Amino acid sequence: MAVEVGSLWETLKEAIVSYTGLSAATFFSALALAIAFYYTASAFFAPPPPRPRRIEEFEESEPLPPPVQLGEITEEELKVYDGSDPKKPLLMAIKSQIYDVSQSRMFYGPGGPYALFAGKDASRALAKMSFDDKDLTGDISGLGPFELEALQDWEYKFMSKYMKVGTIKKAIPVTEGPIVEGSNSTAEGEPSESAVDEAKPKEGITDDLHKD
Repeated sequence: MAVEVGSLWETLKEAIVSYTGLSAATFFSALALAIAFYYTASAFFAPPPPRPRRIEEFEESEPLPPPVQLGEITEEELKVYDGSDPKKPLLMAIKSQIYDVSQSRMFYGPGGPYALFAGKDASRALAKMSFDDKDLTGDISGLGPFELEALQDWEYKFMSKYMKVGTIKKAIPVTEGPIVEGSNSTAEGEPSESAVDEAKPKEGITDDLHKD
């Protein structure tokens, strides 16, 4: 077997010298250089590979619903902008300020990791990084300094990235109740005229008490 391989190699060298006039070593060196040049030239003239797209570019390339300016609305009215209707913008609120997050539908839209925040004021949930239903509220009372700082960071991010489109209308607490019929006091806490009359001493009673 070794004899056959050696014989073939000698035959190949003779053919190279005969057809090219070059020695076998020179021929293979020139062939290697030609192959290297080919691959180098191909890489130089080939179009560059596509650049990976950043998340922001992906978001902005998606068709977005027309922007809206809502002004002041209630939390109940905000719920219709939770992404369930693709014709409506995707909104959420932080500290009662409503932002259009439609360009980040992959995060806040249906099926996204933060979809439960959409259509709500999620201030407490964002501050605590909580996904509990009880924290999906704009009530931030009782939060600690680190949670308030985290919420501030979220607010700065939303202010710089998304358009503000409205605010949440605050509910007005009822401080005065109706006057109950038969009550001896008014809504403001002052005694009624009937209560004053009842408190007056009855004629004759005082005199009897002070008789000797």
